[in-house]
Amino acid sequence: MLPWSAPLSGRFDEVVFESEVLKDNPLHDPYQRPLWIYLPPGYDEEPERRYPSVYMIQGLTGQLDMWRNRSAFRKNFPELADELFASKEAPPCIIVWVDCWTSYGGSQFVDSPATGRYHTYLCDEIVPWVDAHYRTLPAREHRGIAGKSSGGYGAMITPMLRPDLWGGLATHAGDALFEMCYLPDFRHSIRTLQSRYDGSYEKFWQSFRSRVPFTQSGDEAPMNDWCMAACYSADPDGTVRLPYDLQTGELIPEVWERWLAWDPVRMAPKHAESLRNMKAIYIDAGNRDQYYLDLGARAFYNVLKRLGVNEVFFELFDGTHSAIEYRYPISLKYLAERLAP
Repeated sequence: MLPWSAPLSGRFDEVVFESEVLKDNPLHDPYQRPLWIYLPPGYDEEPERRYPSVYMIQGLTGQLDMWRNRSAFRKNFPELADELFASKEAPPCIIVWVDCWTSYGGSQFVDSPATGRYHTYLCDEIVPWVDAHYRTLPAREHRGIAGKSSGGYGAMITPMLRPDLWGGLATHAGDALFEMCYLPDFRHSIRTLQSRYDGSYEKFWQSFRSRVPFTQSGDEAPMNDWCMAACYSADPDGTVRLPYDLQTGELIPEVWERWLAWDPVRMAPKHAESLRNMKAIYIDAGNRDQYYLDLGARAFYNVLKRLGVNEVFFELFDGTHSAIEYRYPISLKYLAERLAP
């Protein structure tokens, strides 16, 4: 392959979407957000044809233009998606790339008084706008959502919360089984906070924002913990409640339970009927995932099977959490085939 971008067979519309629900968000993050809409080959030549849509959402710290990053000797996902449709290996889809970044790193695609109304932004602003401006098939049976890591988390929970909108999902190493993916890092956060910041998150954020982020070892765990707490356990006034004592690391049960209530493995039984009505569920993870999200993937799959959810693809592949963009066309093909008319 050539080591640079080549012309696409489909095309991208790149717009700036002005959100009403993100105005005055608690972090004063931008309410004007980039939005990419990929139109497959033939879209302009067949003006009567309508298409399924797949929404792509990103992992923690992801911002939209990162989708065009590439690893050495490899194509990025927009190129791989275009190649999939140009080769006619999958029914054509409209793909919508949505930005839900926050200055804490992400939003987990939920409404939170500490970060903003990102679930509402995605479901009640972006989806209707796309349906109004492009020739989608505007029904849940023809609409899917996919992502990796925190994006995979969003792909799991969003259809559970809004089954009226979503008929398919694909999660690549999505955050799940919280005692495995989050809890073990709490001790690293506490040690970093105590050794460098006098046990203070305020001092951590002052340092983090005054220098090049992630230039000190140990930055990742405190940032992740605070972001997740802002999403899962913020009080109505926006106060962020951590699930552990900053001095000893002891769990604070009532706060930890608020986190667990957002765990897809634990959410699934409450949304069993909606999950059984999904047209397509795709789950995968690397069997050497650094964050042990392969365990969460298996746990989510197991609970779906116990609930009698049948339209499920599950695979643990040989790999880690990193550089798995080559897996995305597999899930895209799976969704496209099942969301097509």
